[in-house]
Formats: sequence, C-alpha cells, structure tokens
Amino acid sequence: MPYMKELTNKLRNGSLSVVDLPIPVLLPGAVLVKNYYSLISSGTEGSTVKTARKGLIGKAQERPQQVKQVIDTLKAQGVVQTYRAVMKKLEAYSPLGYSCAGEVIDLAPDVNGFHIGELVACGGLTACHAEIVCVPVNLCVKLQPEADLKQAAYNTVGSIAMQGVRQADLRLGETCAIIGLGLLGQLTALLLKASGIRSLGIDIDQSMVEIAGEHCVDLALNRGAAGIENQILDFTDGLGCDGVIITAASESSDPINFAGAIARKRGTIVVVGAVPTGFDREPYYYKKELQVKMSCSYGPGRYDPSYEEKGIDYPPGYVRWTEKRNMQAFEELIYRKKIDVSYLTTHTFKLDEAPAAYDLLLKKTEPFIGILIEYNVSKQLDRSKVVVNPPHTSRLTPHVSIGFIGAGSYAQSHLLPNIPKTKDVRLGGVMTSTSASSRSVADRFGFEFCTADEKDILENQNINTVFIATRHDSHAEYVLKALKAGKHVFVEKPLCLMPEELQEIESVYSSLVTSHASLPLLMVGYNRRFSPFAKMIKDEFGNGTMSMIYRINAGAIPPDSWIQDREAGGGRIIGEVCHFVDFLTFVTGSLPVSVYATVMNSSDNLNDTLNISLTYANGSIGTISYFANGDKSLPKEWVEIYAHGSTAIIHDFKRLLMHAQGKKKGKKLLSQNKGQETEVRLFIESIVKGSGETIPFAEIYSASLVTFKIMESIRSGQRVLM
Repeated sequence: MPYMKELTNKLRNGSLSVVDLPIPVLLPGAVLVKNYYSLISSGTEGSTVKTARKGLIGKAQERPQQVKQVIDTLKAQGVVQTYRAVMKKLEAYSPLGYSCAGEVIDLAPDVNGFHIGELVACGGLTACHAEIVCVPVNLCVKLQPEADLKQAAYNTVGSIAMQGVRQADLRLGETCAIIGLGLLGQLTALLLKASGIRSLGIDIDQSMVEIAGEHCVDLALNRGAAGIENQILDFTDGLGCDGVIITAASESSDPINFAGAIARKRGTIVVVGAVPTGFDREPYYYKKELQVKMSCSYGPGRYDPSYEEKGIDYPPGYVRWTEKRNMQAFEELIYRKKIDVSYLTTHTFKLDEAPAAYDLLLKKTEPFIGILIEYNVSKQLDRSKVVVNPPHTSRLTPHVSIGFIGAGSYAQSHLLPNIPKTKDVRLGGVMTSTSASSRSVADRFGFEFCTADEKDILENQNINTVFIATRHDSHAEYVLKALKAGKHVFVEKPLCLMPEELQEIESVYSSLVTSHASLPLLMVGYNRRFSPFAKMIKDEFGNGTMSMIYRINAGAIPPDSWIQDREAGGGRIIGEVCHFVDFLTFVTGSLPVSVYATVMNSSDNLNDTLNISLTYANGSIGTISYFANGDKSLPKEWVEIYAHGSTAIIHDFKRLLMHAQGKKKGKKLLSQNKGQETEVRLFIESIVKGSGETIPFAEIYSASLVTFKIMESIRSGQRVLM
C-alpha cells in the first residue's frame, strides 16, 4: 500500500479516525520506526479526547489560556483571522499517543549508534499511534533482539514513573506511599519494589487496590477505609512515610492534603499526577516542614529543544539521569526481569479498531489498566504521496499549479485562504512537518495530494509554482531546489539565514532569469508593502527623499524558542526585522546604502531590543526601533513618514492619519490589514499574466543583506556600508 495509517483526533468534536497518511519525513538526527505496539495513556489521552468531545463552552472552561489567546487575536487581527486560527486548530487531524516500540527501518545520515532492523522503544509526541513514526535519537532507545515489545511499549509512562521515584530520593529501608493506583501508580510501585523500598498504595477504586496488593505493593488500602491513617502509622512503625508520590488525577485537593497527613516530619511529597497543589498549610506542611517536589515528565531534557530536537546530550557527570537514560533504565529492568508489567495489559486493539479503545476508556464499560494498540507489521509500505482529491479531467491546463512545502498556522491563516479560487489556479500537493498536518491541510483546502517526499512537489512536472512556509533554516535550501527545477517561488520571510546562501540564491536566480527570459519568478512574503495604507502613502508621497520611523513593540520571545536559535530561526533581526527594512525601502523607493545599529545590553544576548539607522541612495533616512521589552497591551507597529511638508502615521495597520497643509485626513479599517491577501493575489496574477516580478529582486536581495549588515554593525559598533 502506498501510505501508512494513523489514529487521529479532531478537537472540533473529538471524533477519532484511522486515516491514510504519507510516511513521515525522515528528519536530521532521527530514526524511522515501524511500530509493533503503542500504549494508550488513559490519563493524558483520555483527557484530550474528553475535552474535544465537549461543546465550545466546555472547551473554553477546560482551556482558559487558549481562550485568552483567541481574545488577544480578535483584538489585534479581527474576526476573519481569528476564525481562521480557531478553525485550523479545530479541524486538524491531531495525533495521539507518546509511547511505542518497534523496528528501525531507516535513519538519518547524522545518526550514530542505531542500525536498520534493530528493535527500539520510543517516547515523545512523535511516538504516536501510527504504523510509522519518526523519532529523535534522544527519545529512542535500543532493545535486546529478544525483547518483549508489548512490555517495551510502556517505556514512556514507565520513565515518568521512574522520574517521580528519583525525585522522592528514597533510601533502602525507607517507606513510600503511592496515592493513585492507575497505570502510572502501578508502574511507580513496581519500580519502588525493584529498588528495595517498602511501599503502600492508596486508591478510591477497590479493584485497583486489589490488583496492586497482588502485584506491586506491600500494603494496599482504599482511601475510604476507616482508620486508614492509623493503618499507615502501624505499617511505618509510627513514623509516617518517608516519601509520598502522588500519581492520581483529580480536581480535589484531598490527595495533596492526605499526602501531608501520612508523611513523616521532613518527608518528601512528589507530585507526578494532575492534582491541585493548593494544600492546607496547617496542620501538616508547616509543622512537619515537608518538602514538595514537582516531577517533570520523564526527566531532564524534556521540553528542551537542544536535547530533544538537536540530540545534544547532557554530560552524565552533571546530569546522571536524563529522559533517555531513564528510558534505558526502565527497559533494562524489564529485560532483566526485575519488573514485569505484563499484568498491566488488560486490552489489546488492532489499529483499525483503536477508536473503540477510547470508548472503553471514556465510558468505562469494563475495568482496564493498560491498553495497547497492535500493528500489522507484515504490511508493505512505501513513501508515495496520498491522493486526497483526485483532479478533475479537463482539457484546460491551469496557468498556476501550486505545491506547498510547509503549511503551519501562518500559512493556513494568511496564505492558503487568499489563493484565488479560479480556473487559472490548481492546488496540486502539500508537504508539512508531520503526516497528520499534511492530510489536514489537503482536506481543508482541497489539495489533490499530500506527501512527505519533497520530490513529489519539486520534481512534479504538473506543478509550476512552489510556496515555501517552513521553518526559517530550510528556506534557502527549498528556494534553490525550486528555482533549479524551474518553478516560480513564493517563500515566507526570511529568504535565507546566511550571507553565503544569499549569494548562491542571487547567482542561481540571475542565471535562470537570463536563460529563461520571464522565468522563474521569486517572491518573498514582505506583505506590508501590499497593505492598503502603503498604497495610499505611495499615492500621496510618491518616491523621493523622506525621513521615516518604524517602531515595533515586538514582545519577548524566550531564549530557548527556535526563533531565537541562530541555526534554526536566525534570531529576530534576520527572522523578522527584514519585514520592516523592506517596507521602508518600498515607501522611499530607494535602496539602503548604510546601516548603523545599537543594541540594548542584556544578560541573554538576544539582540532583540535595538535601534537601526538606515541611509538611502536617494538621501532618505530611516529608523527602525525594534523593542522586545515593552508591554503587550500596546499595539505592535507604529510608522511615521515625513516628506514634502506632510506626515503620514500608520497605527498598527488599522488606522492611517495624514497631515498636510495644516489639515488632517485619515482612514480606519474594521480589522488589521497587513497586505497578505493582496500580495498573494498579485503574485498569482504575475504568473498568469506574465507581468514580471511582484517585488524587484534587487529589493528582495537588499532586505536580507541589510539584516546581515545590522548584525555586523552590532558586532563592530560601527556604521556599515552596503
């Protein structure tokens, strides 16, 4: 079969379906794994599907932070963009699962220590319920050839339990209580038992209490039992528990308060499960001087892009137990038969039957603990595209046949909805970072196929136009490949991240334009020059000598974001300031000839609060003030243009004021308009009509070059010539 299958969930209504998807892209530093088994997390996944099946009000109550984001988007961008952003989330095929085991079928060239055919256990969000998964090396561990893959599939939840045990920091002979005896609690108890720690388990479900008493704890108690605290005191010889690990999921404060009641003086409480932590200070936590620790998933490295995505390990001498080393330790305990998790598997479903597993999980029609999904490992797979909407037969060949590479939130809100729906335009294929998102975009916007192989787009003779909206570090590579394939190219900013890439693009583009006359067209998504206010200013002022101020209240982005990563996002100067450089170039109608930049000193060295002074060939001057240290309630962008005794002011692309000859006139829009609709339409029209460049290449080249010169000016402290 020319595709794989994956279990997905839709946030709009919680519907579960097994859909046909392209096999994932093999990313650098990752391995491609054919799944044998994957584990359903009854807590995390059950909560996700349960929330999705609620109405809009229920969803809002469950996710107040996302509601705030929607409101902020509504205020800043208006109803249309907010609706698009919300529907993108609601209609997408969302993967489920994060713990699986299978066989390596391919690996990236930069991966060491793995071989095709080896058995592995995988964790993280890419280790989902799919026939094939692509997993970073730091979230993948090798197994012995004779490993039990059913048990190995528990690795992620087992590692979460192990990190909780490590946080408790218990010693031989000490006693630990586990509050909550579901899957996570049972695994925690098994690990404590293997460590030589005396354990007692507490739950409100008597069946879980009985199972734990039989398999993994020394004393199992029902929370509702009379005299439970006295039984625990007797078990601990009147001392109380040295540690308490909370693995329950509850909206009640009882678990945290009960933990305080049964802990010994100066004992440790570890919160692993999803419970409120607003404990009663009296009489336990204060008087006993209890220590409360949070346990972060499956260990150090979690949520760190450098560790999880780039594969940069922490030295064992400084961080002994990372998430990968926790996974390895868990699998070693299973292999050496120090723990046996086989009794936890109460149900196994074939992939095609997997939606029924969630009905069991949510409706609780029968008792369950561990639920596995089993895959057809004999199925033959290849990496061909998945046809979603077969093309209609017609003798007319469209002028513009589009392939999309990368189609995240921005593309789905600002690019794809603005592609003209005419007979001149055809949506060919789409490739995104994940298989599920590729299919979501194909279904939603009507692409003929989705794929995980760039060749299906770049080498497709039926596609003549490529949109590139991937992460910044891949822009130059895809631009060059598309240009060399003779395609028209629309790439989101920035054009590239390195001066060497810019020079190569310039060389390739110039040679192609010379040899192909009007082909190809290269366009960068500098949308602000296409805003209605930009046109009004040009109509009023024309070209000529001007003084210009562009203030951006950019807001802070954390240092660990990919945007701030010099290799992945380029940083904010290269990644975003190019927008504002291009706008001022457009307004004055002249290229910059020098740049001088001063940056505010900061401990993080992000260089994202700075002033940039530009001079232009026609004598104009411009200042870009890019500030990351302001208040978010202030609108993001403010532009002032001074020329010919007149002044124009743009308020966040919602309002324009023009002052001339002592008079004032203006225009106010119902919602923000930064020109995305017009830029896409004009780019498509330029291909259909053969009218040439939408943005002159000299200005595209200059916008990137200026950002590199800004960086040079910051380093040297000097004015830099172009």
